[in-house]
Amino acid sequence: MAERMFDGFDHDYSGKVRDLYSSPEHPDRVLMVASDRVSAADQVLSPAIPGKGALLTELSVWWFDQLQEVTNHLAPREEWTAIPGSVADRAMLVTQLAMFPIECVVRGYLAGSGWVEYQQSQSVCGVELPAGLQEGDKLPEPIFTPAFKAPTGQHDENITFERMTQLVGIENATALRDLSLLTFDRASTIAEAKGIILADTKFEFGVTDGVITLGDEVLTSDSSRYWDATTYAAGHRGQSFDKQPVRDWLKEHWNGEGEPPELEPAVVSATSDRYQALVDRLTR
Repeated sequence: MAERMFDGFDHDYSGKVRDLYSSPEHPDRVLMVASDRVSAADQVLSPAIPGKGALLTELSVWWFDQLQEVTNHLAPREEWTAIPGSVADRAMLVTQLAMFPIECVVRGYLAGSGWVEYQQSQSVCGVELPAGLQEGDKLPEPIFTPAFKAPTGQHDENITFERMTQLVGIENATALRDLSLLTFDRASTIAEAKGIILADTKFEFGVTDGVITLGDEVLTSDSSRYWDATTYAAGHRGQSFDKQPVRDWLKEHWNGEGEPPELEPAVVSATSDRYQALVDRLTR
């Protein structure tokens, strides 16, 4: 799919999951197509997860619509008739942005790389945290922990807010932090009403016409860590609505050398079910 050209659209770029296209007939617009590809440990794995691209797109569009107070990159819906029918369920037509080289990560709970860093320094990205926290604990308040977006093929780097100000300037850094925390708070409230915990997420922002604008995907299973509130309250932590079955299986069956093995059908099915379950819980 990444190499195909649609009527009027040329392929520009492919990431691990998304493919970007442009067209001279639609200046300043980008066709963003979410594939069914799944990645883990910096590897694109096989086979793909059927329907994943459509689910990611549905969830992103739904969240953009919930967060009207934050300017986003979606083109006016009347322009979406230009989206080729073959990818209509997994594509968004968006405004081209000058992107900041920052992943704006907000954490409401201590998990993932934040937990790893906390065990070493009792802090995350320079943010000091109370002693004695355990994996999965709710933080006293959400924290902003940015990462520098590394060039393709390299790992993103967790950085302090001070380092972020050196990269994008104090005014932009402050605005990005405040927008990220505001959006996380709003999204957390919406998810909580559905019995879902938003543990952490990452946002990406860019600029168009001088306005900082929320771009890329938003609050999907690929960019966020969601937990079932009832399961969490019962003491079962870390069972997230994302590709955790892929991560767990890969850790057990691959030592990180050479080509990763092909995913077993049961893993593909379990992962697909988790993506679908989140969309159903949030949007239905």
